[in-house]
Amino acid sequence: MPAEDSAPATPALVSGARLVAVVCAAQIFVQLGAGFWPALLPQMMERWSLSNSEAGWITAIFFGAYMVSVPVLVTLTDRVDAKRIYLFGVACTVAGHLLFGLTADGFWSAMATRALAGLGWAGTYMTGLKLLADQVSPKLMSRAVTGHAASIGISGAVSYLLGDVLADQFGWRSAFVFSAATAFIAWVMVASVVPSRPAPHASKAGKSAPGKSAGGGLFDFRPVIRNKSSFAYSVVYCVHTLEMSALRGWGVAFLAFVAAHTGLKDETLSPALVVTVLALLGTLASVVGNEASIRFGRRRLVATAMILSIGFAAIVGFAGSTSYWLAVGLLIAYGMVVWLDSSSVTAGAAGNADPARRGATLAVHSTLGYAGGFVGPLVVGWTLDLAGGMSPMAWGLAFASIGMLILMTLVAFLMMRPANLPGDRVR
Repeated sequence: MPAEDSAPATPALVSGARLVAVVCAAQIFVQLGAGFWPALLPQMMERWSLSNSEAGWITAIFFGAYMVSVPVLVTLTDRVDAKRIYLFGVACTVAGHLLFGLTADGFWSAMATRALAGLGWAGTYMTGLKLLADQVSPKLMSRAVTGHAASIGISGAVSYLLGDVLADQFGWRSAFVFSAATAFIAWVMVASVVPSRPAPHASKAGKSAPGKSAGGGLFDFRPVIRNKSSFAYSVVYCVHTLEMSALRGWGVAFLAFVAAHTGLKDETLSPALVVTVLALLGTLASVVGNEASIRFGRRRLVATAMILSIGFAAIVGFAGSTSYWLAVGLLIAYGMVVWLDSSSVTAGAAGNADPARRGATLAVHSTLGYAGGFVGPLVVGWTLDLAGGMSPMAWGLAFASIGMLILMTLVAFLMMRPANLPGDRVR
């Protein structure tokens, strides 16, 4: 770690730089299977005769399982060694992908195994961030979060193309077994390299009554919600993840529809490849957006990104349905706007949090985010079915409905007026 970092030092067993490298590499291996289901969505809908709503539920249940389990798992890192929670989460991810590949044969079995994978991600994503957040100073928090998010973003982006290629060469079941194997590699990496250590604030909590600290009970989230500078960013993260999950969950299906609707065959850029490029460029946009937050102000960057998102959501479904290449361009540009404030809002929530309640803050942040992630795919699926099935009008209404939710959240964010971070050089 840099000399100016005043956070507690990592045990001598592993350097700070190596800890960051190992955790980020592990997140890459865990996340490699993230895009397999949405990448294969069109063929799986046909294979299992799924409706749009059923497909939406299978996509959404991953986020739903995450949403209900993350408040417990991440909050526990304020009292329990985060490494133990992380390894539990990775083990669930391994089991979820493996069982999907070996046993899934329709709606209910897919729902159950995707839910298990969602439980695994709840014990992995923010827990991995917590492993890093406790080691860096507030001024370095923003870039540490960005590096963590970038490793996940790159892996998640590659997973779309990788899943498509593996399924084409070896079958869709082998693709999910492969993702289970990479997640197991992540488990071994963290188990063997990352040192076990007490939770950062366990000693302080031990001086109070069991389950209590100076700020209240372990699972008392009221102090987190009262911290408006942190909570406002979490509210935005809710709709940000809603929009991102809708785009990632239905992007391949939307492009496949446009290709069929416009009579385009043997397109140079397959839908899975387009979404891979979208997510890779989105990860770059997230890094650039965080640097812009530091330079120009976090609150200003987040508001700008939301305004741009509203504009793209209003036109991408209607205009994109008229031409495959226009749809590709609009979707990639839209994705970059969606990702633009990704790191900024998480860094804003973590950096403005009470250090003694950072685990609880990240738990609330993640719960709100994946509540949005749960709703996003369902909104698209329901809208498509209510509009009579996939059509240019139905896709236009589906994306526009996402834009309306962003508009309402933008108003709430501006009213809450959250603070920037100490390292932000507001101009």
